Order: sequence, then structure tokens, then C-alpha cells
Amino acid sequence: MNELQDQTIRQHCRMLRLPTIGAQFARLGEEAIREAQSHSGYLEALLAAEMEERDSRAVARLLNEARLPQIKTLEAFEFEQSVVPAARIRKLAEGDYVTKAEPVLLIGDVGTGKTHLASGLCVAACRQRRRVRFTTATALINELAEAAHANQLSRALARWQRVDLICVDELGYVPLAETACELMFQVIADRAERAAVIVTTNLPFSEWGQVIPNPRLCKALIDRLTDRAHIITTGEESYRFRRSVARQKEAQATNRRKEK
Repeated sequence: MNELQDQTIRQHCRMLRLPTIGAQFARLGEEAIREAQSHSGYLEALLAAEMEERDSRAVARLLNEARLPQIKTLEAFEFEQSVVPAARIRKLAEGDYVTKAEPVLLIGDVGTGKTHLASGLCVAACRQRRRVRFTTATALINELAEAAHANQLSRALARWQRVDLICVDELGYVPLAETACELMFQVIADRAERAAVIVTTNLPFSEWGQVIPNPRLCKALIDRLTDRAHIITTGEESYRFRRSVARQKEAQATNRRKEK
């Protein structure tokens, strides 16, 4: 292939918006010659490379739009240090709960992996090309309150409705004013049986009244969230603390062996 032909192909690829083919056609062409591939085999390899790169870019865009505080995957979660059933979480990660608009509730004390698991489920959903949005309960309420103050509440609620999966992290850490609870309830109620939601909380349902002062609103919120829900308890003992203790013991053992 001469240089002029090479430049022409790259120009065509730019105009057709096929950047991966433009970047890889020469290398894949050399591989095709070495491996005696057919023309259709070479074409298949080119198109597969383009599709793989497009999928990768699409997932990266969805992850960016999800606004995850950190990209934490389920593959990195240390199930052996946790009471959380790995099989159940991996089944959820397949995404059927999103399709069926079923809530997921992660309930447990600080350090038991709730946010990591929620983030991992969000990442899995992004990989399935679903629109995801991660937020804390406080951030969600602040956003809605600002929208209401600017007479833009209906638009803000519509944006949340368009998302396939939302995750509300840290519900129960801070007592909420009644107006704030009403705003959050609107988001969750609008999604009931229509779109999926993940909620993490450090409080059992019996203690939600501590942070949601209106008993009727509290009951209604629990009712919406628990209908057809996947409720997973993450335990009371911090797995991060156990992991730190285990690492400290391992380091001490290593030092003793070195001293000998």
C-alpha cells in the first residue's frame, strides 16, 4: 500500500467517522497477510475493532454521566471479608432488576461495603449501556431544593425520570427536614414500578423515623422502596476494619520472619 493510498483511506475514515478503522487498518492488514486471511476475514476484524472501540467509548461516557464518586467494581469487592452473599450480588449485576424496575436496598453499618456494592452495580449497568446517576441523599435534596427555588422543579424531576437507574447513597446519615423529605419522595415515587433505584442506608426501617420526621411520609417512602425490592443486609461490623486488622497482622508476621 503506497503512501497516497494510505492517506486517502485515513481521510475516508475521518469523513465516515470510523476513527478506529483509520488507525488500525494498516496493522490489521499486515496481520491478515501473515495469517493468510480472506478479504471478508480482514473486513470482519476491522469492523470488530471499530465496534469494540465504540462500545468502550460509550461505556466511558455513561460512567462519566453517572457521576460516581469513585469507579468501584464488583470484581474488586472483597466478598470473603463480608457477610454479603456474592452470588446474589452477581445475579443482580446481570441487570434484570433494572429491566423490571425493582428497587435494591443495601442496609448496614458504616464500613460494611454498601457504597462499594452500589457503585459496582452502577458500573455493571453502565456496561450494559444503561443511563445511571449516582447521588447522596443530601446532594439530591439540595439539587431539588435549588430547582424549586428557581421554579425549575418539574424540569429537575423530569431529568431524574429519564435515567434508567439512580442510586441514592447515605440515606439516614443526616436528619432531613420535612420539605426535603417531600422532594426526595417525589423522585422515588415517580420511579415506582417504572424505573430502578438503589438506596444505601445505615438504619433499619424501624429507625427511619429518626431522620424522616413525618410518620406518614416515612411510611409511604418505605412502602415505595420495599415493594418488590431486593433487600440486602451488609452487616454490622466494618469489613474495612477487619481487612486493616488482617493486613496489620500479616505485616507483623512478615516482620517477625525477617527478624529470625
